[in-house]
Amino acid sequence: MKLPRREFLHLAGAGAALPALARIAWAQSYPTRPARIIVGFPAGTSSDITARLIGQWLAERFAQQFVVENRTGAGTNIAAESVAHAAPDGYTLLWVTQTNAINTTLYSTLNFSFDSDIQPVASILHVPAVVMVNPSVPAKTIPEFIAYAKANPGKVNMSSPGIGSINHVAGEMFKMMAGVDLVHVPYRSSQFPDLLGGQVQVTFNPLPSSLDFIRSGKLRGLAVTSATRSDALPDIPTVGDFLPGYEATAWFGIGAPKNTSAEIVETLNKAINAGLADPQFKARLIDLGGVPTPMTSVEFGKFIANETEKWAKVIKFANVKPE
Repeated sequence: MKLPRREFLHLAGAGAALPALARIAWAQSYPTRPARIIVGFPAGTSSDITARLIGQWLAERFAQQFVVENRTGAGTNIAAESVAHAAPDGYTLLWVTQTNAINTTLYSTLNFSFDSDIQPVASILHVPAVVMVNPSVPAKTIPEFIAYAKANPGKVNMSSPGIGSINHVAGEMFKMMAGVDLVHVPYRSSQFPDLLGGQVQVTFNPLPSSLDFIRSGKLRGLAVTSATRSDALPDIPTVGDFLPGYEATAWFGIGAPKNTSAEIVETLNKAINAGLADPQFKARLIDLGGVPTPMTSVEFGKFIANETEKWAKVIKFANVKPE
């Protein structure tokens, strides 16, 4: 999920300008040296920017560096595998997203098990997507779009940045629940030139990189994919208003290698949740177009399990195969 350069520079600058916070006063055995947050996405993505903000917050809390390391490839599996095989000492952490939950079913052979080798630590942010159509599509609401798709089976193209992306699986869930036939067109480069040109007609795209297109009228927003409306697009309904139970959001959190001590997990969880409750820090996360979602590590684990089960059903129903 790429962000416009201006928004990236704004948010990155905001992270660097975080005020010096009061250090944790009580004695602690962790951390005593720099830690790494392994991110499976490139620099400039929402994952990368959010991870750097979290790293800055943790560095201020603990007076130790939390360095973001971008380790891309294999649909984030390279990053996840490196953390799964790391020492369980709290100094190598994984930037966990919905992609990890999706990959559990999408990839039949991996050298690690996300379910058992990665321990949930803390939830951070949920980012909704929005259903956007080219203005040439006559539909202005989700019911109208469903009717249009049913009247044109196999003729409506649905773009995404790749197989297994949140755009893709959100669209597949929509197809499953609405009973429509949309043709998935994955892109290795940007999907937007063809979407703007009308070669593809619809996308289920995360909110941050969608707002400018909708506000400028270049694309039409029909509905957001979260359970509730977005403050960024308050006049646009949810898909669930028309397809009850539909919900598809990108989400971010922190994981650690299995057997990481409960004390380290609790220390990190409390520090991250303190950031999510801090008004200034929370506002910077909201700038990303998402909703801060503090949880205990146990709650985050249950959430990941539910997401894994949900996307497994969609992937199996749609017979999605990795690239």
